[in-house]
Amino acid sequence: MTAMIALGLEGSANKLGVGLIRHDMSTTPPTVTILSNLRHTYHPPPGEGFLPKDTALHHRSHILELIKNALAEANITHKDISVICFTKGPGMGGPLTSVATVARTLALMWNKELVGVNHCVGHIEMGRQITGAENPVVLYVSGGNTQVIAYAEKRYRIFGEALDIAVGNCLDRFARVLNLPNDPAPGYNIEQLAKKGKKLVDLPYTVKGMDVSFSGVLSYIETNAPALLASGEYTEADLCFSLQETVFAMLVETTERAMAHIGSKEVLIVGGVGCNKRLQEMMDQMASQRDGKVFATDERFCIDNGIMIAQAGILAYQTGYTTPLEKTWCTQRFRTDEVFVAWRQ
Repeated sequence: MTAMIALGLEGSANKLGVGLIRHDMSTTPPTVTILSNLRHTYHPPPGEGFLPKDTALHHRSHILELIKNALAEANITHKDISVICFTKGPGMGGPLTSVATVARTLALMWNKELVGVNHCVGHIEMGRQITGAENPVVLYVSGGNTQVIAYAEKRYRIFGEALDIAVGNCLDRFARVLNLPNDPAPGYNIEQLAKKGKKLVDLPYTVKGMDVSFSGVLSYIETNAPALLASGEYTEADLCFSLQETVFAMLVETTERAMAHIGSKEVLIVGGVGCNKRLQEMMDQMASQRDGKVFATDERFCIDNGIMIAQAGILAYQTGYTTPLEKTWCTQRFRTDEVFVAWRQ
């Protein structure tokens, strides 16, 4: 087989993604071509989060149309697909199982192999592919996960992580306090408002070794925001600016410590929060002081998408890995370091 094409299906949270990727196996390493990368997002009303049942209904309602559109954009048929890859976890139970059910059904209809993919590994492998980062410290920041990661001996090792809520969840929940829109994303709207902030509010800063905690800073700013705003001394923009500066400083500190530990000069930022320009800027300032470099992608690949699942899945498939039908169940808890990374040296 001179070429492999993988269909990737992602639906672990409110983003439904379908991606098609081709690996030309006649070259070493294989030449990678993105054929299609489509996404449809569930947006709850301002001030509300997304519930699993509503998100799952959204995914079920749109996934077939999205797959048809992806095949049309790629100008291929299902006969050209080598393997179907889906997010096995971690994520929200209802949305995960809705997408996995479609993956199973298509595999049976089209007589294709299945590969269950770890959501975080998908982010890392797509980030590595797009940026060309060789052996970076990875900062994985999203609405559901916050981890500092580095590769060693066939696994992505977790050096540090959030002890409670993820950084994206912290930002999203404060966006609800301010009643900011969920379109295009609450974290994005926090970022835009923070650009107008001028005054820094002193907020709790919690780093415990290599781990971080965001529940305290969130509770503090949620509790004190009404009084701070009512005083007239601070604006909503000031509060967004202060929250971003504080939580991002915590992430930069732990990432720098991991760089020092493994001797790396590369940082790869992945996950939805990785789109934040201020986070990229702060990380770049730290890395440049260490003669290092920061790698990041734009919203096409930072935010949850199907192409990252296709990429991680096809890499595993090339090593002979498949997921038997009876093991295609989903799990909300699937740690990054549980995955055996057979495709890396």
